[in-house]
Amino acid sequence: MAPIPRDRRAAITSMTQWPPPHEATHWTGLAMAGTGGIAVSTVRKIWKAHGLAPRRWRSFKRSNDPTFVERLHEFVGLYVAPPAHALMLGMDEKSQIQALGRTLQGLPLKKGHGAKSWGNTPSA
Repeated sequence: MAPIPRDRRAAITSMTQWPPPHEATHWTGLAMAGTGGIAVSTVRKIWKAHGLAPRRWRSFKRSNDPTFVERLHEFVGLYVAPPAHALMLGMDEKSQIQALGRTLQGLPLKKGHGAKSWGNTPSA
C-alpha cells in the first residue's frame, strides 16, 4: 500500500474537526472515506494516529429559537440576582421517572444510630 500524502492526511484531520456536510451529528469512517476519496481503513488509521474519535465528541445543541438569547439572560438572571422574597423551583424533565412517594419503609433503629428513611417519606 502506498503511503498517504501529508496534505491528504492534513485534509482528513481538518475535515474531521468540522461537522459533516450531510445530515449527521458526526463523521463516520464510511462518510469520511467517501468524501476524502480513500479507504475506510485508511481513515481509521489516520484518526487513530492523531487521536481522533468523532463518535465520542460531545456537543451543545444550539437552539434555533430567535428569542433564545433574551430568554437565556432572563433565566440566568434569576439565579444571579433572584427577586426579593421569591421562591425558586427547579424542574428537570426525566422521561422514565415519575414523582411518586417512596414505597419503602424506613430502616430499623440500631444501637448508636438514628432512624433512616428512604427519600422524603418519614420512617414508620
